[in-house]
Amino acid sequence: MTERKPAGLSVESWVDRQIRAARERGEFDDLPGLGKPLPDLGGDDELSWVKKYVEREGLSTEALLPPAVQLRKEIDRLPSRIAEQRSEQAVRELVEELNIRVVEWLRAPTGPKIRIGPVDVESMVAHWRQHRTAESDRVATATAPSEDGGVPEEGGRPGVLGRLCSWWRGNPRG
Repeated sequence: MTERKPAGLSVESWVDRQIRAARERGEFDDLPGLGKPLPDLGGDDELSWVKKYVEREGLSTEALLPPAVQLRKEIDRLPSRIAEQRSEQAVRELVEELNIRVVEWLRAPTGPKIRIGPVDVESMVAHWRQHRTAESDRVATATAPSEDGGVPEEGGRPGVLGRLCSWWRGNPRG
């Protein structure tokens, strides 16, 4: 156990004395990196160490933003995130989880004053439904059979399958 600092001795001289004693006992001799230069801690600016930390740890730079800005960015990206969801329940859960964090922030706001409020769950579900309907219409149009019964390829002409089906039915147009 480390001895207590004697009264009347400054903290700096007491620490220096402890370091000198540990060096004399050889406690610093087998440390990793002994005799090697320190990694470059300098940089172009005073926050270069933060940038290196984020890079080394594989973190997103958004983690450094104030909570209000993070939430604003999440709200802005919400339409594209809900478009990726497979069910209405998943959309509701995603929006409700975000709203919980927004309400928590509103109770004790920190950082810059940015206008943020909960997102309307029903409007996001309606947006998701509309996106799904438009997507299914696009897929249905792209795979609709042509007048000869074949499935058109790009450019509107029947593809290999369409020509094969036409041949099978005895229709030479394919």
